[in-house]
Formats: sequence, C-alpha cells, structure tokens
Amino acid sequence: MKRLIKLAGGACVGALIASSAQAQEVTLTVHHFLSPKSVTHTQMIEPWAKEVEERSNGRIEVKIFPSMALGGKPPELYRQARDGTADIVWTLIGYTPGVFPRTEVFELPNVHTGDARATNLAIQDIFDQLADDFQEVKPLLVHVHAGNALHLREAEVTEPADVQGLKLRTPSRTGAWMIEAWDAEPVGMPVPALPQALSKGTVDGALVPFEIVAPLKLHQLTDVSVEGADGNRFGTSVFLYAMNKDRYESLPADLQQVIDETTGRAFAEKMGKLWNRVEQTGKDLQRESGGKVIELTPEQTQAFNEITQSVTQRWIDQAKDRGIEAEALVEAAKNAIATHEDGGS
Repeated sequence: MKRLIKLAGGACVGALIASSAQAQEVTLTVHHFLSPKSVTHTQMIEPWAKEVEERSNGRIEVKIFPSMALGGKPPELYRQARDGTADIVWTLIGYTPGVFPRTEVFELPNVHTGDARATNLAIQDIFDQLADDFQEVKPLLVHVHAGNALHLREAEVTEPADVQGLKLRTPSRTGAWMIEAWDAEPVGMPVPALPQALSKGTVDGALVPFEIVAPLKLHQLTDVSVEGADGNRFGTSVFLYAMNKDRYESLPADLQQVIDETTGRAFAEKMGKLWNRVEQTGKDLQRESGGKVIELTPEQTQAFNEITQSVTQRWIDQAKDRGIEAEALVEAAKNAIATHEDGGS
C-alpha cells in the first residue's frame, strides 16, 4: 500500500506554496459513496489518479476512499469537499437540494434524453451560465450518467396509469416531482441503500441507470426495466467531481496545471462515452438474468413526457424566484445537447 504522507500545520502550508522547482510530495484524498467495484471507482477515478501521478512525476499521490470510508453519509460529501475533510469528492448534486439551482436544469425530464456524451459536452458549453453554483469548490468535472430507467420488482409499465400508487426511489428532488406527477410516491435514499429497500419491499422500484445494475445486483432484485422510445430516459442525475478550493490553490502552479489538464472538456467527453458504453452492459445483464426490458413506443413515451412538462414548469417557477433566467437556461441546455447528439460513443 502506498505510503500516506500527512501534511499538517504551518509547515504543510509552507511546503505547498513553495517554488515548483523544489521537490515535494502531495497526497490528495478522494472520497465517494460507491463500492470499489463500481464503474466510477475502476474506470473513472482510478485511471484519473494514475494519470495525475504519472504527469506529476510522482509528486502527487492520490489515495481513493470508496464506500464512504472516510466517514459520514453520502449527502455530506459536498460539505466534506467544501470544508476540507476530503481533498476531492465525487457526489450527486441531488444529495444537496438547492445548492446547485442552475446545474439542476440538466436533471429535468425532456432535457437530457439518453446520451451522456452529448449532455457532458453541453454542460461544458454553457458552464459560464452555471458557474455561480460552484463558488465554494473547484469543480473538476460536472457530468451525467446515461439517464434513469425505471426498474421494478414486479409490475410492468407501459403507460402512466401503471405507475400510480407505486413507491419509487428517487435520485433527486426533480425526480421526486416527476414521480409525483405520475401519481406515484417518491422515496428518497442514497443509491447504496437501494438493494435492501428493494429486497424488503420498502420500495417497488427505482429510477436508476442500467450501469448500476451489476454493482448493486439489481438483476437479482428486479424483474422489469422500462425506458422510453429510442433509449430516451426519465431524466438523469448530475454528478460533481469537486476539489477543496484552498487545497487546489495551495498547489504550485505546475501541479495545478496537472489537475487542470487531466480534467475539463476532454475528461467530460471521455466519461460521457464511458457511461454510454457501460449502460449497454448493464442492460444486457438484466436481460441475461431473465429480466424483461421494455422499450416504450413513441406514443407511450409521449404520454409520460406530456405529464412531466409540469415538472419543468415547477422548476422554472422556483428558479425564477432565485433570480435565475430559467426559461433561457432550459432552452440553452436543450440546444447545447442537440448540437452534440449522434456525435460518437
């Protein structure tokens, strides 16, 4: 196991702000809520950490702590990055409702349609319009997964009426609004709690992507999965890979450059392509395990979309109360996504 170098007190600060010509070592901690077998851990964070270590010629060491190993609960991750409990975190913006009122636009139904690459690049395109959400941290990556399918223990769903009365896990407040619009009951919980909730019948189903099927063993807990026509999804979740601002600013310029060059637009596109690929893997596993994957017809999909228009309007009304030009932001997000769709996988 790599040696952990503890940097503390005034001597630490002095070392961090010293000239980049002076040999030094920096250990960065990364904290997240998923298992060490998850796509996030094995295909996003670990390769990024290796690249950072190589580009810094070993001057930066990255230690990764999955499954909330540094303590706390998933909704506390953003605060941990902001306050410096962890140097870097990967978290859902939906765990902290109201903190990211602009970025939340990408979670709305009928904005993201199912292409993680397109939406990741769209976020990059209009990031200046989202930047006020990230004043407290250094955002390394803001990204989405391929989008939420509806995974159910038993019930089959082909129209909104089939969802009425079901208890469904929601990833965010906009997801909860969508479930309410379907006349179902939203149940909020961090995704690691979902397997137990499904096995006990606390929930009847959940809005999650297919890529989470394998690590959470959802193929053993659900019988039916539903998505819209042409792979359209019931909204998505926005994730934040964020660094403590003071920690970043304390690094010498050349090490800041290492962080900058391994994140940003190229990283966003790469992760979008990754999430698109692993989504199909999860869908295949669900089918191979005997699960039924239902793709709604265009007409059935439209029936769901018409109901969830009220969710977008509800978000617009609340965002406008906070001084956000909400209608313009919705249109900007949709237009930016459209420019990148069908552009690669």
